[in-house]
Amino acid sequence: MPAAPTTTASMNVFDPVALAQRRQRAVALGPETFLLDRVAEDLLDRLGAVKRHFGNAADLGTPTGALRNALAASGMVETYKAFGPAERADVDVITDPEILPFAPASLDLVVSALALQSVNDLPGVLAQIRRALKPDGLLLAGFLGGGTLAELREAFAIAESDTLGGISPRVAPFVDLRDLGGLLQRAGLALPVTDVDRVVVRYGDPLALLHDLRRMGGANPLADRRRAPLLKKTLVRLFEVYAERFADPDGRLRATFEIVWISGWAPHESQQKPLRPGSAKTRLADALKVPEGRLPGEG
Repeated sequence: MPAAPTTTASMNVFDPVALAQRRQRAVALGPETFLLDRVAEDLLDRLGAVKRHFGNAADLGTPTGALRNALAASGMVETYKAFGPAERADVDVITDPEILPFAPASLDLVVSALALQSVNDLPGVLAQIRRALKPDGLLLAGFLGGGTLAELREAFAIAESDTLGGISPRVAPFVDLRDLGGLLQRAGLALPVTDVDRVVVRYGDPLALLHDLRRMGGANPLADRRRAPLLKKTLVRLFEVYAERFADPDGRLRATFEIVWISGWAPHESQQKPLRPGSAKTRLADALKVPEGRLPGEG
């Protein structure tokens, strides 16, 4: 008998319903925006280094208006629309984050801050962005990477192992920097660039970190998450492990947020292209001014 077809829902890493609930709760609690504000500021700096005015810009999924306000003040874009979920108060177009309503070759710029880490099909989203960009249009985005909350992930694993005899998914499996260059090329984007910025935030206790994560909309949205409430004994052990392993000399606790940055351009004839293999006109030995077969410093 042929195997039953696998549904899209069964392959989801993130639960879309849980994601929406987390965002709604963050709005109700009053969002914590310190990390998003930093990413918006950094994105503006990176965009300024391009030294170009962009006509039609789209913001994909940024949780608040931080990026809109920064770009409006910069004067670097002419028109700007925010695309995202209904929970975002100032969204211009409500859209599923993985089914984008962009017309082909309609955008000069796509930006996104702290949103792409929670899509289930990142390669598909990147391919849709590539189709939407005009020739020589730019994608610039910052989102959470694989080193994010490494301390919390380790503390949870130990606490659950000690109190429950096993571990469950508690922290999202963020994308790895090493994979992103290939994903950008696979999507058809030229001149791909990836880099990372690590932000270490210090807390008085782990409970303050957990509260901040709720106000960021970052509580566990995994499809395979444990559905039972977190037991008190597990929470107590979590706090103990965190304090034992991740405290600074003054007693404050470290939490790492890894911001992964990606950029890529829709191909255009004006862009630099790598030389064809064998097309060099100067030998390496001549450029280094050494005899053929000998490296500088060799006898």
